[in-house]
Amino acid sequence: MAGFRIGGDGPQRLRAVPHPAVTVVVEFGDRCFDISDAAGRTYSGSLVLGLADSAAPVRVRAIECVQLRLSPLVARAVLGCPPGELRGGIVELDDLWGRDAARLRERLHESPDWGRRFALIATTLSARLRDAPRTDPEVASAWRQIVLGRGALRVEDLAADVGWSRQRLWSRFGDRIGLTPKRAAMLVRFDHAVHRLVRGESPARVAAESGYADQPHLYRDVRGFTGTTLARAVDEPWLAVDDRAWPTTAATAGSPMRSARPAGHRRGR
Repeated sequence: MAGFRIGGDGPQRLRAVPHPAVTVVVEFGDRCFDISDAAGRTYSGSLVLGLADSAAPVRVRAIECVQLRLSPLVARAVLGCPPGELRGGIVELDDLWGRDAARLRERLHESPDWGRRFALIATTLSARLRDAPRTDPEVASAWRQIVLGRGALRVEDLAADVGWSRQRLWSRFGDRIGLTPKRAAMLVRFDHAVHRLVRGESPARVAAESGYADQPHLYRDVRGFTGTTLARAVDEPWLAVDDRAWPTTAATAGSPMRSARPAGHRRGR
């Protein structure tokens, strides 16, 4: 969970870098931003982004919001729809929560500080998780193995472990998570690798220890998921909202990182 207050003299252009989580943005101020999906449709306001395998362009003039990153295993309970229905796309939070979304925005706007805003979000999530439907245990097990293995797993091995055929796992996993097991594993591997790169580790070491054939393979993966080069990707503010990649030296004067740094920060569930 992270709180953002971004302002400036003009619009900033950022990238929503793919992350192995469903991202929820709850906007609560008189601010301006927009984000575009793969089909070129533009959205603004409070949004939900499904698990994606490519970056989405974001234009921010100013914004106040809370960003959540939900495990796909709990996203269905919180949002009221399985991540598979999002299929890497963008949905307005109002379409999923109705008037509850507007009421939450009003309460966030009225809250005097980030601590109380985070507490309000935590209470909202807890209420939605109570007595909520659970993901298939086989899909949940496969997802956890992918995350624990940092993406270095074969689909055949996952299917055998949960007692399903490869085809059944492929279908059910895609419906529940929003990506195929193979693409999910690639996303988790990329996420692990790029956060190590943000921390300043060498590309050669990261490639060798993250399951890539070589450095060019790592570079291709980074470009595929971010739409830019590795050198530019590691400075993307979108990667800097969790404990594992909080930048300490990348935020130089005049860089997007400084103006986009969260005003308040807390690691999400």
